[in-house]
Amino acid sequence: MKFTNGYWLNKPEYDLHFAIQSFDATITESALRIICPTVPAEGRGGVMNHPALTVTFTAPMEDVIRVKVEHWRGVVDRGPHFEMHESPVRPVITETETEYTFQSGRAKATVSKAPKGWRVTYTGDDKLLTESEYHAMAHAFCRPTGVDYMIESLNLDVGERVYGLGERFTAYVKNGQVVDIWNGDGGTASELAYKNVPFYMTNRGYGVLVESSSDVSFEVASEKVERVQFSQQGQSLTYDVIYGVNPKGVLEKYAALTGRPALPPAWSFGLWLSTSFTTSYDEKTVTSFIDGMAQRDIPLSVFHFDCFWMKDNHLTDLTWDPDVFPDPEGLLKKLKARGLHICCWINSYIAQESSMFDEGMEKGYFIKKENGDVWQTDLWQPGLAILDVTNPEAREWYCGKLRALMDMGVDAFKTDFGERIPVRGVKYFDGSDPLRMHNYYTYLYNRMVFECIEQYRGKGDAVVFARSATVGGQQFPVHWNGDSSASFMSMAETLRSGLSIAHSGFAFWSHDIAGFEQTATADVYKRWAAFGLLSSHSRLHGSSSYRVPWLFDEEANEVVKRFARLKNRLMPYLYGAAVEAHEKGVPVLRPMLLEFPDSIACETCDTQYMLGANLLVAPVMHADGHVDYYLPAGEWTNILSDEAVTGDTWRRETHGYLSLPLMARPNSVIPMGANEERPDYDYTDGLELHVFRPEDGEITVKVPDLKGNVAATYTVTVKGGEVSVRTDSKKPYRVVVH
Repeated sequence: MKFTNGYWLNKPEYDLHFAIQSFDATITESALRIICPTVPAEGRGGVMNHPALTVTFTAPMEDVIRVKVEHWRGVVDRGPHFEMHESPVRPVITETETEYTFQSGRAKATVSKAPKGWRVTYTGDDKLLTESEYHAMAHAFCRPTGVDYMIESLNLDVGERVYGLGERFTAYVKNGQVVDIWNGDGGTASELAYKNVPFYMTNRGYGVLVESSSDVSFEVASEKVERVQFSQQGQSLTYDVIYGVNPKGVLEKYAALTGRPALPPAWSFGLWLSTSFTTSYDEKTVTSFIDGMAQRDIPLSVFHFDCFWMKDNHLTDLTWDPDVFPDPEGLLKKLKARGLHICCWINSYIAQESSMFDEGMEKGYFIKKENGDVWQTDLWQPGLAILDVTNPEAREWYCGKLRALMDMGVDAFKTDFGERIPVRGVKYFDGSDPLRMHNYYTYLYNRMVFECIEQYRGKGDAVVFARSATVGGQQFPVHWNGDSSASFMSMAETLRSGLSIAHSGFAFWSHDIAGFEQTATADVYKRWAAFGLLSSHSRLHGSSSYRVPWLFDEEANEVVKRFARLKNRLMPYLYGAAVEAHEKGVPVLRPMLLEFPDSIACETCDTQYMLGANLLVAPVMHADGHVDYYLPAGEWTNILSDEAVTGDTWRRETHGYLSLPLMARPNSVIPMGANEERPDYDYTDGLELHVFRPEDGEITVKVPDLKGNVAATYTVTVKGGEVSVRTDSKKPYRVVVH
């Protein structure tokens, strides 16, 4: 939010108190604490009758500096707080006549002692990252409302670009935008976002995490065009400056601090087919879809039952509608006999007509009003209540219903909604602050369901399909981007959201192929199918119409078949990227900047991406089949056509529906499997090592097994144009040099 009228004047309703100088300091083994007057400290008693800010620097892990800014410390902190995976280090703290320094690993904060010269300079490896200086750090008081705010502004350099802040559908580069961290159900054509993350990173090798689940407001080169400003209600503000040398390193540090993602099961990487939302379906319909896919040789891995596997107006009761599915156990048994996994839609909203409502109300399992009544609304379902996920008994009660479904054969759950969480006049079982719980609710909701599945199915075999999220939610994959429309424009905003959430620490991501709302033309459907099947997770799902390809045109069958089979063959490579994401936090779908941090052209690429480290994907988003994309330096190879293309240039190409730019990186090895029918198989059986434009040297490829362990290691050596391979595998393999 904005507090000023231009550079010189404040908005008249605000009293702003900016840090002016460092006045006094306390140094301990683990912290540097500085008192900052908001008026010049001239003589004894010179700061009386005026606010002061207390700034404390600590080191939650190496290369990370935590800054806590406080006005009044007497406020009761009711939480919740993001769960941090800290590895505290002992900082190096020094004092000279002119400055204090606080160093965590390679990151350092330098605080000036100059009178009337407040300045904190953040450096990494002694290179300037950012600064907090004149009119940057402040306490604000809004006189008409009586609300306090804390503010910080960090400088941006010339050419510095800002990324992240959650899964946003607006422009990929966030400079010039106002971003409010507030989970909302706004579709993909809006500034609202389902997944809000108060973390941004820049092309300068650092990131900033604001440690608050409240409605943090970011002015990204907007109120002050030279700075990123962030503010929130209250008397304190905590943020972390994370140094990673380059963008990929920043994400690795961020994931280590906020939680690395679980490794999804390999079967979840195959094609998911949904009943769609409001469409009519029963066992006959479901069977016809699955038969139709099999008849057309389209491999299917997961079948998803959306909302109306339950009775209308009874959502959510977690009970199969007996009028539509009289024998759900029998149906699921038939589907699983065909090698399919089963997913069911759920959410934490309990309609008044649900069979769960009375029990949940009697036992106090729902969010309550301050007077003790159950909080209810008619938005979505008549009289719905919301599960109080801070109540351990409520969580166990809900998970008991999920376990009963898993006993029937359900493997995964789509954890929909989680954004419409009330903040006024409500109370939680654990006493959490309702304002802070609005965004944090989704973390507890998705963790509850993910851990319930994990406890039932075992570690490494749990997956959800979640829409809402915040900091730490990346630990519970997978997330999809929400309600998109059936158009090329929506396809483009979907990809922008995928790039943005990748910059926010989420490694596994999906979207509704051909859009959720409306019904796509055959043109959009086929182009989006290629894009969707070259994402980490792939789902055919819609709102009021089915998404099976034969309802669009005959060629749509061939497009879905080609790319679904290709994805299964790419699983040795893709699951290797998934393991890297699990171990380091680097996303599977990667913005170009992550792999090419020194390329100015890659800093703004928002219609293409890297799939893992070595495959560049540029989806076709124009009706005439043309696609514009940037190819970094070197000889790249389109793996669909084996055509070699010289990079370090922008390209415009025209592609048919069975093609798109799918480019292998120069001097890379892409392991490909022999099984096109399913994503979960022994990747070393019939393995092919595709070597693209090799250069003298060695490249080591580790092919995983289905648990994420290394099944075999292949070291490809190139010398004078000759290619040889060393491996610990006993199985035959084939080398293909391009």
